Amino acid sequence: MILVVGSIALDSIETPHEKSEDVLGGSATYICGATSKLADTSLIGIVGSDFPDRYSQLFEEWKVNTEGLEVVEGKTFRWSGRYHSDMIHRDTLSTELGVFETFNPVIPESKKGAEYVALGNIHPDLQHRILDQVKKPKWVVADTMKLWIDIARDSLERLIPRVDAIVVNDEEARDLTGEISLTSAAAVLLEMGPSSVIIKRGEHGASLHMGEDLFYSPAFPLHKVFDTTGAGDTFLGGLIGWVAKKGNSDSATLKEGIHVGSCLASFTVESFGVDSLQAADRAGINKRLEVLRDLTEVPRIVF
Repeated sequence: MILVVGSIALDSIETPHEKSEDVLGGSATYICGATSKLADTSLIGIVGSDFPDRYSQLFEEWKVNTEGLEVVEGKTFRWSGRYHSDMIHRDTLSTELGVFETFNPVIPESKKGAEYVALGNIHPDLQHRILDQVKKPKWVVADTMKLWIDIARDSLERLIPRVDAIVVNDEEARDLTGEISLTSAAAVLLEMGPSSVIIKRGEHGASLHMGEDLFYSPAFPLHKVFDTTGAGDTFLGGLIGWVAKKGNSDSATLKEGIHVGSCLASFTVESFGVDSLQAADRAGINKRLEVLRDLTEVPRIVF
């Protein structure tokens, strides 16, 4: 079973093409959307009394166990943002934490033995609280962002040795380590304790750094990107979902997991929220995985 911890939000998003209000979002949502396609998933999170029933039913459709989802009086976490024309950079227009401001994650006793733990992009203090409650997970992966590097670096640096894998984007890797070269940045992060470092590179894919093992995966090539919100969370969900499905976290499995994560993220960016990800079926996913495999496979070259 995968234990997923993170935010659940109602997003208002504006892109150069369209805008939408109160879209289901949050790190935990996108992670669950991916993991639920691969392994049993349990959710730890919080929403307000205004959380729409249709979104609660969506977690049920995904067969996500919501015993650890708190519903309390108040407003659900809301975020609004506007994307630039490159669909990479964005401006946050407003952040209303609502009930998430007092979130104190409590794991139900029946879920404390979870074998796999996905720590979504939330304050590292909350990530610590989760690790203090779980028993002996086989594999833990954590995500973070620049905000926590800026305002909670000490807590984040104490977290990194407690996890098996840390997922960061290229900017975060440089900010955390002070290194310009991403290979050097990954080496510094590995020295902090995790067995693997995964660096997200947006439209350029992702890289795995695991001891002396180095692997690069491209992103799935898309002609049109609709909304990139949640792509990184979906990627993480696909990664840990594959690890849980295979019951292994060796180098070969993580390489496959990065392909799975990249593939599922490619569906996420084709719609607002989780609509496209939810609609992705086995045939469509396998087709994209084949494309990714072909992009990275060449005949043996002798020079």
